[in-house]
Amino acid sequence: MSEEEIRTEISDKKDEITRIEEDAAKKEAGAEKKIEGVWDDKINETKTRLDAAEIELKEAKEEADKWVKKRDKLAVEVKSLIKQHENYLKGKEKELKDLLTNIDKNKKSGIKKLEKDIKKLGKKLEKVMDEKLKQKIAE
Repeated sequence: MSEEEIRTEISDKKDEITRIEEDAAKKEAGAEKKIEGVWDDKINETKTRLDAAEIELKEAKEEADKWVKKRDKLAVEVKSLIKQHENYLKGKEKELKDLLTNIDKNKKSGIKKLEKDIKKLGKKLEKVMDEKLKQKIAE
């Protein structure tokens, strides 16, 4: 092989390299566009849904925090109201018991006094009847 032929072959090989590089560059550009077309829609749709979901999650957390605060506040209020309710029930029961006890005492006291009066009147009646009997006997 002559010098000229070698130089020509080298030049042809360099041209081949250039052509391969240009071909690869075209394919790379096309590949990127091809891939972008397939994936960009999915990526963009997912990003939109992700953004919406993140906003919803943030709102849900804020609502949950509000409900936790409300739950805690209501738990304290319910505990207080339960205690107050129980105290009112006990107070009612005690007052009713005291009132019934007082009524029973007054009843017993009134009955006792009346029974005492009846006993006295019974003795008086006996005396009066004894006197009448004595008068009848004396006649």
